[in-house]
Amino acid sequence: MSTENNILVKLQNAGFKQNNKWLVEGVSLTVEKGKIVTLIGPNGSGKSTTAKIALGIYKNIEGNVEKYTNKVGYVPQKISIDWTLPLRVCDFMLLTESISEKDIDEALSLTGVIHLKNKNLGNLSGGEFQRVLIARAISKKPELLVLDEPVQGVDYTGEIALYELIKNISDTLSCGILLISHDLHTVMTATDHVVCLNGHVCCSGSPMDVAKNNEYKALFGEKASQILTVYEHKHDHVHSEEGEIKKN
Repeated sequence: MSTENNILVKLQNAGFKQNNKWLVEGVSLTVEKGKIVTLIGPNGSGKSTTAKIALGIYKNIEGNVEKYTNKVGYVPQKISIDWTLPLRVCDFMLLTESISEKDIDEALSLTGVIHLKNKNLGNLSGGEFQRVLIARAISKKPELLVLDEPVQGVDYTGEIALYELIKNISDTLSCGILLISHDLHTVMTATDHVVCLNGHVCCSGSPMDVAKNNEYKALFGEKASQILTVYEHKHDHVHSEEGEIKKN
């Protein structure tokens, strides 16, 4: 299949203005099947806005958005839940739409939390809850998966385990992923293309190209670039679902 036929969403000089202020402008990016595109940047840099432009949530945009699939999964940055409700994981999976038992089990198995199916949502750890959110988003086997800060509330080793899970989902479902992250060095092994935002595109390319870019260094500091280099050369291990390190 040609590259053009693999395109799921394409933004060309896209931007969004609210109350006469640009939240983000001039963003161009393409997400293809089986590829992971990561948006990074400081708080308020337009990452979530760019994701919502790609999803079609914002309508009155500048530029152009071409979407080639309606099979989309989305994990927003914030989700409001009344934690006092006795809501089990299996109930949560069915809150807004009908999903077959088979698809629920497959999604929970792929994210490593099938054993939590009948557990109360309020009793989950941060990492377990993020895995359930991702399971819910992939239960309909989307072609495009948009993940807005999917590792929030998770410790460092848990972050790496989640990013490796995201890579596995991309490989297993052959879906394209638009991933928003606060941190480049933990996503670099999983991502194909990085777009660094600060209200506009500062730089983009492979993780290592972005890490060497002066605009990235100006935003995140020289130290961030050095950490990334060390991480690339010393990632000789894998992480279990619980975050334990195992040598390859």
